[in-house]
Amino acid sequence: MAPLFVLLGVLPLAFAGHDYGQALSKSILFFEAQRSGYLPSTQRVQWRGHSGLNDGKANGVDLVGGYYDAGDNVKFGLPMAFTITMMSWSIVEYGRQMAASGELGHAMDAVKWGTDYLIKAHPHPNVFYGEVGDGNTDHFCWQRPEDMTTSRQAYRLDPSNPGSDLAGESAAAMAAASLVFRRYNPSYANQLLTHAQQLFEFADKYRGKYDSSITVAQKYYRSVSGYADELLWAAAWLFKATNNQVLLELPCQQWRCSRWHRLGNDRIWMGREVCRCSDSSCQVSNGRQSWSLCTDGTTCSLSPGASFLLSVYSDYLTSARKNLNCASGSVSPSELLSFAKSQVDYILGDNPRATSYMVGYGSNYPRQVHHRASSIVSIKVNPSFVSCRGGYATWFSRKASDPNILTGAIVGGPDAYDNFADERDNYEQTEPATYNNAPLLGILARLHGGHSGYNQLLPVAVPVPKTQPNPAPVTKTTPAQGSSSAPIAIEQKMTTSWTDKGKTYYRYSITVTNKSAKTLKGIHLSISKLYGPLWGLTKVGDSYVFPAWLNSLPAGKSLEFVYIHSASQADVSVSSYTLV
Repeated sequence: MAPLFVLLGVLPLAFAGHDYGQALSKSILFFEAQRSGYLPSTQRVQWRGHSGLNDGKANGVDLVGGYYDAGDNVKFGLPMAFTITMMSWSIVEYGRQMAASGELGHAMDAVKWGTDYLIKAHPHPNVFYGEVGDGNTDHFCWQRPEDMTTSRQAYRLDPSNPGSDLAGESAAAMAAASLVFRRYNPSYANQLLTHAQQLFEFADKYRGKYDSSITVAQKYYRSVSGYADELLWAAAWLFKATNNQVLLELPCQQWRCSRWHRLGNDRIWMGREVCRCSDSSCQVSNGRQSWSLCTDGTTCSLSPGASFLLSVYSDYLTSARKNLNCASGSVSPSELLSFAKSQVDYILGDNPRATSYMVGYGSNYPRQVHHRASSIVSIKVNPSFVSCRGGYATWFSRKASDPNILTGAIVGGPDAYDNFADERDNYEQTEPATYNNAPLLGILARLHGGHSGYNQLLPVAVPVPKTQPNPAPVTKTTPAQGSSSAPIAIEQKMTTSWTDKGKTYYRYSITVTNKSAKTLKGIHLSISKLYGPLWGLTKVGDSYVFPAWLNSLPAGKSLEFVYIHSASQADVSVSSYTLV
């Protein structure tokens, strides 16, 4: 057992549980580090200073404020609007839990910092400023926001330069935020609602993709799906805020829905009467009977947005005393919430690397974040000017921890094989973004309210509908592994290794494949010579079985589990199984 105790010292988060209240506080704090403009006296991220104080001046409009989207100094309109919508939705659903944890005020401040800017960016009913700065000139430089010398040109939408997607998303953001402030600041809520209605009318009347008008955004936030989803999204939030039935009567054929596919009269996209649009038909159906995280029908993992949606949907089903009925069986609300929790736990450190992908949470988190402000010494510590290219030479290329901890930021994270390089130039894995943090506010507030569930990795395979009646189950014993006729194949490989305090640890990936023509159930695996933690299976006695959310493995499908220890590979074999 000695090797296991050593490994537990390396992987403290994987067994200690998580403080979701602390994670919630940190995730909200991240937004203060992303602020542009004049920082208030209540600013808690003290290493930041005022920035972007002339934004909009050349265009004759005040565009000071708002958020930088990620690790750069550009204010991109589309991700900012989506961020505000998701923060607002988190508060609408879980504001009570946030209040109990003492974070509701901070969360509302984060929303208002964004909506104050959106109001400035909408000086006329048919004009909206959708970006300040551009990624091309910004990425050429590595400077603190307080020092930036890059272009601060403002780009706008108007009837001659439409952007239904950006205007629609911004309308959704202000409509959702109006619900947040309705009780606490009614006049401000009404102001937001007025802007939301005007922006929606502008977006609907003057159709077009925003990146055809603001072309500098194409390289960074291209409008891939078009504008129909944002129009539907905006209409849903406006209906929620106004109860205007006309919004539900808009003809479905106007918009080919590509993101949500649903507009409900109760819970936005999961209501009883749902308008479902497709290329060839438009029908009304019960939205509770069919739902998936991705538009292609697959399941998304390691996504704060997906976890938030699962949490919300789980609560709606609980309120309605319903289960999720799928072709392959019924899923209870508690199972949905358990899976959402497992994804959040993965982000916070329950993963094969025992790495928290939230900066500042736990003891093992990214130290070289791809973020200009955090990677350069604070202007309050050293006010010496950091030049455009000098920042790259002095700070970007520096192989050391950031001088400022970007507390609460969710970085890009590992690849599909859990490989992660904590390096500043590895922007795909170490750059944070506001739109990743925003939905996390809601799910963290929900989990902080109290929940216990499973803590495992998502298996590769998910159940699929059965098309033929099942014969009577037949229990078999596994043939010898060398037999070519064995219905179950086990492939094991070492995927990565690292050294800590002079000891080398190995991560092994094991794939179990059903090679038969039948469905595999009731598998029991025997695993010996295992000296560390394992993810992706449930231990029952001396055996390991399918995780709780996987009842069977269809023909030709596989599941993956992983383990870490400081020895050669463990012995894995099949004890028993059933083919049906």
